[in-house]
Amino acid sequence: MSLEREWWLRVLGVLVTPRAVFVALRETAQDDLDARQEPVLALILLAGIGGVLATSTAATLADNPEYDAALISIWTFVAGSLYGMVGYFVIGGALYLGARGLGGLGDFRRARHVVAFAAAPLALSLLTLRPAELVAFGGDVFRSGGADNGAAGTVFHALELAFGVWSAALLLLGTRAVHGWSWGRAAAALALVALFLAAFAYLPVVLPG
Repeated sequence: MSLEREWWLRVLGVLVTPRAVFVALRETAQDDLDARQEPVLALILLAGIGGVLATSTAATLADNPEYDAALISIWTFVAGSLYGMVGYFVIGGALYLGARGLGGLGDFRRARHVVAFAAAPLALSLLTLRPAELVAFGGDVFRSGGADNGAAGTVFHALELAFGVWSAALLLLGTRAVHGWSWGRAAAALALVALFLAAFAYLPVVLPG
């Protein structure tokens, strides 16, 4: 089996047997790194689109009469791609710094790859939850005060949260597996990640305009 096929299979495998997939990220041979590129890119883009569709901005796009179905689709792809790429580098950078702060080895690329595979549940939400939501509510998904504001909408919001929690759990497990750490040390690294991200988010507030 080719390395590329192995890594495409690991895109699915991380949802079922995640530890083995994250351990495989320890490999630093160039052929292995090259074989990951397309699966990682696919995960980033799908997760970014899935993530951006969960934002309050996406939920009100159709309130603007200029946004028809075609424009909403374009916005979703462009904004989701940017959302995924920014998350990939920013969270990957924070994970790299957090791990290094606790004596972890590995480079920035490996940290980014851990983030990409941990985002697999968000990619899955785009392929499963979003189509079901569109079938249930139609265009109201992108409109405030629509049919998705009732109990059924609450169920979908709870499922969105569940996918997010699943992704966070994979990030914790992935950090532990790729470094061979205890749960406590991996959790401490993620606490540093949260600290770095909070500082990054707060930076525009404290910088002079």
